[in-house]
Amino acid sequence: MRKIHYALSLCLLFSSVNSMAQYVIKEADKQYEVFKYAEAISLYEEAYNKKATLHAAERLGDCYRLNNNYVQAERWYAIATGMPDSKADNLFFYARALQNNSKYAEAKVQYQNYATAGKNVPEDLKNTWIASCDSAISWMKTPSPLKIDNNRSLNSEKSDWSAVSYQGGMVFTSDRFTDKAHQPKKHSRILRFDTRNTPDPLLNGWTGNDYLHLFYKPGNGDSVQLFPLETGTGYHVGSASFTKDGKEMYFTLTRIPGKGNRAKGKAVTVNIEIYSSRQDASGKWSAPLAFTHNNVTAYSVGDPFITEDGMALYFSSNMPGGAGGTDLYVCYRTAVGEWGPPLNLKELNTPGNERSPAVTKKHVLFFASDGRIGMGGLDIFRVALDNTGKTKGTVRNMGYPFNSPQDDFAFGVTEAGIAYLSSNRDGGVGSDDIYTVARLKEGESAVDEPSTTAQDTINKVPVAPPDSASVPAGIDPKGNPVATTPVPEPAKDSVTTTPIEPVIPDIYFDFNKADIRADAQPSLEIVVKLLADIPGSIVEVGSHTDSRGNDAFNLQLSQKRAASVANYLVGKGVEKARIKSKGYGETKLRNKCGNGVTCSEEEHKLNRRTEFKIVK
Repeated sequence: MRKIHYALSLCLLFSSVNSMAQYVIKEADKQYEVFKYAEAISLYEEAYNKKATLHAAERLGDCYRLNNNYVQAERWYAIATGMPDSKADNLFFYARALQNNSKYAEAKVQYQNYATAGKNVPEDLKNTWIASCDSAISWMKTPSPLKIDNNRSLNSEKSDWSAVSYQGGMVFTSDRFTDKAHQPKKHSRILRFDTRNTPDPLLNGWTGNDYLHLFYKPGNGDSVQLFPLETGTGYHVGSASFTKDGKEMYFTLTRIPGKGNRAKGKAVTVNIEIYSSRQDASGKWSAPLAFTHNNVTAYSVGDPFITEDGMALYFSSNMPGGAGGTDLYVCYRTAVGEWGPPLNLKELNTPGNERSPAVTKKHVLFFASDGRIGMGGLDIFRVALDNTGKTKGTVRNMGYPFNSPQDDFAFGVTEAGIAYLSSNRDGGVGSDDIYTVARLKEGESAVDEPSTTAQDTINKVPVAPPDSASVPAGIDPKGNPVATTPVPEPAKDSVTTTPIEPVIPDIYFDFNKADIRADAQPSLEIVVKLLADIPGSIVEVGSHTDSRGNDAFNLQLSQKRAASVANYLVGKGVEKARIKSKGYGETKLRNKCGNGVTCSEEEHKLNRRTEFKIVK
């Protein structure tokens, strides 16, 4: 009789445990669906301890992955991949976690397993994953002679990143605690909320930390303080960029749109946006002004980089029409002060995520990407720009220890000539930290010479893993044609650059016309000033057309456009002998839009241009 009662008690107990596990899973799923991963983790772990299910294991892997806890992500994906009916994607995420934990040999095995189990995995995609592991092993065996130091004066136990110069000090982004603002982590690119469950105004559910905000550390050694900008949002604010005079700034933020933009009873994804502000004579920053190309309900726009003259804005976005993930774009300011259309930097973008663009004095463009051969997560890459702002040569990975198996992004050089990057690499103070970069030998630059590892040249396979959407597009990590940063004196352990003339943005023409448009004047004025500042210099003027119309007619039209530019410059006092102009017709198209190819007006417009190059 006791045995019967005992068996009955066990049945009741197991029934209660299963019921409780199901209840906890249901609550965990609710938090997961609204991006409250920090709370979901504790619930999924509780549910798994009650009943070991595949759903709980893979969700724990996802939560830890999305919060960059690679050790725990590896553990839970290892468990998930060993369970019956495990999805092929779990193999991929397991491989990624192993790669982030520097276990490259094991990662290669799991990538191979995923390629075997997954459907329609392109061969070049698999080759890129394998090449990334092989490259990382090679780079770590022969590291570059760099000194990478954690900047403990800026970092906290939370996430700190994207340091930029401002008035002799540094402005950076952080989700550290402050009783005056609340903030999120770099990987919190978006907020999601249900009309019955709006985001907590005091805590970012993604990480369990405060919301991101801008902080300022003066150069005189004072303590870190909130940057004095009234943003009008209680949520994310981060990654700022300033013009040379420090009077105009661009930054990202998250705001909750009005109720009219919410579908009743349904979750809404809120994307990040770019805003700008100007400083008045009293030093007060104006109310934020929305960037023309924001679209909060459709896509994210972030990582702004404003050139020092304020004439070009570079940013990342997952707007429609890109290569995939987040792409790099540039806009040029018109003669009336408005921002022109966003131009996709197609030669740099991949199906992965391109982030955090920045340009040095030597016209070298740095950006972060997870879509190329790299060590793991986001890696920092570089490519040279010509005098017109176009890329030339090979896109190169900066190698190790510049990059790490984790995320490396937001590279920049301050007014004092110090190079900074952001990373969540092992050994940091908190999650993301700010690091200084310098060559070990005095007087050498840490950024002028690229890595020469053979794998750097394998950039013909611009691919990214299927979790590209999980890498945040917006507020955390940041090509640019114009840069005029002051040149510092060489100093030990500092990064120096050499001054050269600024990039001159191209000018464009209306269809079948050679008239100088109003929006061309800023570029032409740059040419006039440069020729005045550099005695004996000559400007090369190359004019082009799109492919529509007779080839001979287009050649003649391009020559007319070159003549119009030359006449404008002569009218501004430039000697005619200092202008070397030529029309190329349609012989040097920038894109695929040749004869017989159907293209949009925007694509044809890119070919109706005049390019400039200053020759000494």
